[in-house]
Amino acid sequence: MRIFRYLLLLFALVLWGAGLSSTVSHWLYKTGLIVDDYRFGDLYRLSALPQFKQKQPICPPSNRSSDTASTHLYLIGDSFSEPQRLSESDFRVSHFQRVAWEHPQRIQLDPNKRNVLLIESVERHFREHFAIPVNELIVENDTSQTPNQQSSLSQQWNREFHRKDVEERLESALFSHDWAFWIKEFKAALTLNWFDRAYTSVSLSKDKKNVFLHSDTDTSKVLNSSFSILTDREVNALVDSVNTTAERYQKLGFDEVYLSLIPNKASILERNRGDYNHLIERIQNSPRLKVPAVNTYDSFQKNATLVYLKSDTHWSCNGRAMWLTLVREKLGI
Repeated sequence: MRIFRYLLLLFALVLWGAGLSSTVSHWLYKTGLIVDDYRFGDLYRLSALPQFKQKQPICPPSNRSSDTASTHLYLIGDSFSEPQRLSESDFRVSHFQRVAWEHPQRIQLDPNKRNVLLIESVERHFREHFAIPVNELIVENDTSQTPNQQSSLSQQWNREFHRKDVEERLESALFSHDWAFWIKEFKAALTLNWFDRAYTSVSLSKDKKNVFLHSDTDTSKVLNSSFSILTDREVNALVDSVNTTAERYQKLGFDEVYLSLIPNKASILERNRGDYNHLIERIQNSPRLKVPAVNTYDSFQKNATLVYLKSDTHWSCNGRAMWLTLVREKLGI
């Protein structure tokens, strides 16, 4: 009996460690003790509604990259451009480097190449990204002469141990398997059918056929919602920030800078839900904007039912292919 208690305590400590530590959680993923709870989509994960359960697709590769291409492409982006969604093979370039928002990287430009910067942001985070200076790419003349700064002990500690999202990480560790999804689905379906309510992190469309991130529809989320108030003054300030960012990176050596805004799912599938603020259109059509923009909004609006995954905030393979075509045409890659 004592051995059983010790084993139970050890198991609890391992799961607690997974909630706190990145290293422990990665090890548990490798061993198969916990599995990816995003495998059926981020919105299914948040809503647990079985009608929105859809396995994440693997989109076909493009195989376009070329060692002889004259273009080096750099991309500042969010989850739409993560490695599992985009790679160098999707573009006719000889070098591709992506940096995530709020994770600066040092780079060295090749003056003998056409250096292009693409700044990508989903609609819900655009106002946050350009409310402050954009410094995600740190351009240096010779990165080999300026070695990476060593992180302090406190930075390493904060990177390894997560205190803010422990509860969410523990839930992922404990309830990531299919049996746990079944229990959560039963509870979510019961709540929706009996009380007409979904979990607070999501919103359902009026016809209940689509699920959205709640921050996209909640007007109290001023910087994120498609339906929050957006003044002309703020639009002008955001456009000026984009222009300033592009000018600075061109002075640092980039030949061209482009902007790509990805619409919120609700902006395409239910923009009549409230007073849509038309953020993307107002930015792209502003006479003050000096930066060429990849116009995803109009193309997505014309193909609304094809471009987003049922279970996710991100695009489908059709939406991804559409965006890639627009980028390739605009950037000439």
